[in-house]
Amino acid sequence: MAELHFFTGTMDSGKSTLALQTNHNHAARGRVGRIFTTHDRAGEAMVSSRLGLTHEALEVDADFDFWRYVVTTLTAGGRIDYLVCDEAQFYSVEQIDQLAKLVDELQIDVFAFGILTDFRTRLFPGSARLVELADRVNVLQVEALCWCGKRATHNARTEDGIMVVEGEVIVVGDVGDDRAGRPGSARSTRHDGDPPADVAYEVLCRQHHRRRLTAARATAVSLAPEPLPFG
Repeated sequence: MAELHFFTGTMDSGKSTLALQTNHNHAARGRVGRIFTTHDRAGEAMVSSRLGLTHEALEVDADFDFWRYVVTTLTAGGRIDYLVCDEAQFYSVEQIDQLAKLVDELQIDVFAFGILTDFRTRLFPGSARLVELADRVNVLQVEALCWCGKRATHNARTEDGIMVVEGEVIVVGDVGDDRAGRPGSARSTRHDGDPPADVAYEVLCRQHHRRRLTAARATAVSLAPEPLPFG
């Protein structure tokens, strides 16, 4: 029986690497699949891992219909045994419902990969729907680490080096190279006429996310001079 699998973890936990490995394993056994993604760091229609692995994919935009795509392909004589869906947190609730329908009605396995919460610690609608519908929810065992060495549980965003907890969920911009262990950087357009902000991401433990204590700020604090004694 086909199943809907959801693999989740923080940034840096190896989700895209596992997505590509999953596709490789099934393709090696003669199964025919499709890979989907959206808003990947490498650009449109591409799945990329921070280990350097890449694979062409089909881009999922707001109007993409998984059910229509698969039915059209099968009707034209194509074959699809499974779907690998990366960055699934950005899919709409309706698109997740379409994936579940493909599993139930057409017996096509779906392997979805994504993070649970955004930089504001709020569930992505797509991820929440996957938790509600998935046959199996798998938390990745490769633990990303906070700068302090504890297990990272939260995704943080910084703008011009300052951690923020409000703003657009998806930053549109040119994704740059990874820096200082951060998943990537971009230029975020501001609406007040100021120059674009330098946006970057890193993973933190809950304690340091609550305190907004990023690696850069922790370093700055540690290098600050000791306060002068009084009294």
